Amino acid sequence: MTLIFVTGGARSGKSSLAERLALQHGGDQVRYLATAQVFDDEMRDRIERHRAERPASWQTLEVPLAVPEALVALSGVVLLDCLSLWVSHLLLSGLEDKQILERVDALLIAADGKTLIVVSNEVGSGIVPDNALARRYRDLLGWANQRVAAASNEAYLTVSGLKVRLK
Repeated sequence: MTLIFVTGGARSGKSSLAERLALQHGGDQVRYLATAQVFDDEMRDRIERHRAERPASWQTLEVPLAVPEALVALSGVVLLDCLSLWVSHLLLSGLEDKQILERVDALLIAADGKTLIVVSNEVGSGIVPDNALARRYRDLLGWANQRVAAASNEAYLTVSGLKVRLK
């Protein structure tokens, strides 16, 4: 397994970097697991913009919850964009923290034999959120990011469009 982890803040360039890495590893044979869901017009526009920027030859699967199950059925190079939305969906679906982290572990198991590039937000660098749900999300995503980064062969932090290799 080759696991590449790409993290950074909002609009830091993490998805662009992940897509360049996917092109390097898989060319036009990339499978793209998208976790975003359309809840409003603004999100619809974001999703459409992301779709238009990807190579048309890439196979896109929209999978908001069953990510490990979708991944296990794929081969080759897979780009997961993004872990942060997936964790959010799992949290809002009513799962307990332990169950969510078990799902992250299942993702890592499902990646066996593949090249997986995982995009995630770094949300722990800002202020402490003012409500319990936001603090719970920040903590869960931090733990999920740690698990994926620890298992990765390569890890990058993006800041202002620049990449910093962590591992």
